[in-house]
Amino acid sequence: MEKKRTERAILSFYKNKYIILSYQTGSRTAPINRAAHDPDSIVKMQSIQKHSIQIPEPNISRFLFADTRMAWLWLPLRCYSGYIWLMAGWEKMINPTWIGAQAGVAIRGFFAGAVANTGDAHPSVSSWYGYFLTNAAMPHAVLFSYLITYGEVAVGLGLIFGAFIGIAAFFGAFMNLNYLFAGTVSVNPLLLLIQLFLILAWRNAGWLGLDRWFLPWLGVPWQPGKAFQRQ
Repeated sequence: MEKKRTERAILSFYKNKYIILSYQTGSRTAPINRAAHDPDSIVKMQSIQKHSIQIPEPNISRFLFADTRMAWLWLPLRCYSGYIWLMAGWEKMINPTWIGAQAGVAIRGFFAGAVANTGDAHPSVSSWYGYFLTNAAMPHAVLFSYLITYGEVAVGLGLIFGAFIGIAAFFGAFMNLNYLFAGTVSVNPLLLLIQLFLILAWRNAGWLGLDRWFLPWLGVPWQPGKAFQRQ
């Protein structure tokens, strides 16, 4: 089967205008000075410029968030965050008020304390979040108790072993946000900040970990890996 023909223009933003640097057809890339002599290329480039514009990623961004040499920078940050999550989850796993016959007792008390802080003159918990806790979370306290416990353990293991860093950091940041919404500061702002950077660095943060093999093998939704490529 004939491969689908790909056409795109590589653009740069300069003085409030997008300037075409090169034009690519299939596997051939023509510089602008060469493509300018081809009338068909000019028409195609004008059409592409109207319908699709790609803003180039800055070199510093590619270096920090895509270059495997920067994996050493992200290694201690993700291991630190992963350790905090793993220890927090482990303490809950061995606590019967989180996991076991009394599951839901601890988290229900946490929810009640957060809801109580919505009625102050200067509340530390927003009223909309208090409404969510009262009407959605507290009636399902046991479910949330298990989700939080195993979620913290999973995020911790993912960050430490470098497995699906972007996903682990996303759900870690999501839990940090919920703790902050509930009025608990502690280490949550620091973890949130670190994990936001890890989300951006999902391509190289796990290079010194399992993502070095997972990402090429499984790929991403917009680019399937070796496991999903047709032979």
